Amino acid sequence: MPTAEVPALPPAAGAPASAGGANPADRAYGAALHLAGGVVLLVAGLVVLELADVARPALGKLGILAYLTGTDWDPVAGSFGALVFVYGTLVTSAVAIALALPVSVGLALFLSEMGPKQLRRPVGFAIETLAAIPSVIYGLWGLFVLVPLLRDHVEPALGKALGFLPLFQGPPIGLGFLAAGVILAVMILPTIASVTIEVLKTVPQPLKEAALALGATRWESIRMAVLPFSRAGIAGATLLGLGRALGETMAVTMVIGNSPQIRASLFAPGYSLPAVIANEFAEATGALYTGALAGLGLVLFGITVLLNALAHILIRAVTRGWARPAS
Repeated sequence: MPTAEVPALPPAAGAPASAGGANPADRAYGAALHLAGGVVLLVAGLVVLELADVARPALGKLGILAYLTGTDWDPVAGSFGALVFVYGTLVTSAVAIALALPVSVGLALFLSEMGPKQLRRPVGFAIETLAAIPSVIYGLWGLFVLVPLLRDHVEPALGKALGFLPLFQGPPIGLGFLAAGVILAVMILPTIASVTIEVLKTVPQPLKEAALALGATRWESIRMAVLPFSRAGIAGATLLGLGRALGETMAVTMVIGNSPQIRASLFAPGYSLPAVIANEFAEATGALYTGALAGLGLVLFGITVLLNALAHILIRAVTRGWARPAS
């Protein structure tokens, strides 16, 4: 049975053009966006290539595996190992996240859910002010205020109460992993808190009202409705804070003690990747010494990329519902 051919209708006035018939302005705008994305990848690639080129003499002579697992750093003898500095970077960043994350989420909940309106503006302004303070000011505050406080009061108290743990053993000298971790926690707190506040503002109001209508208290509605909905955003905020903690240089250099040793105690002095690069690059002589420092930059870049990948996997797991809210 023959079928009648339906004539094609003309496009409605104001309808967007198809991809093949996009107007020149749209094509130019799309090309500009693609170019901007390509430039970001190009810059990152050039940074890696330049670091790899400078680090090639050291990595070629020492061996990549020996360089990454070595613990001896002796420029005079030509012996270089990055493990000590990787350890210091990871320990101080872990201490910073452990201290800053609960405080940041608590501040965000106070400013978005629980706090009186009269206090929200001054507290929010104080958080923004913390984010604007230069890192060298944090370092000076750490030297003159935080280090004596830790040495005279906090570390002796922790040693007396938790001295059976390796983390809290040793003489309380103030300078060390704990001081650097506390400084980093204060520095990344505004980043995590600010992003978390914006994430909490996206929680649908009917979701919170439904929890309250079912008889939940204010805290129960936050625990069962607000926090599960915001987990992915909080994970992203934590990632941003961790990124700053990994790369922070000046403040950490001033309070970590700059001792290239691996020790279990948080009271002990240590060293971090950014700190050793900042301290020694200006006086590095020879391709081997300079290459070893450039290799530390490559290691720091690799750690950042790895943590970013893990964070994206975590965020994807949360958004897909693999992480279930607590009952």
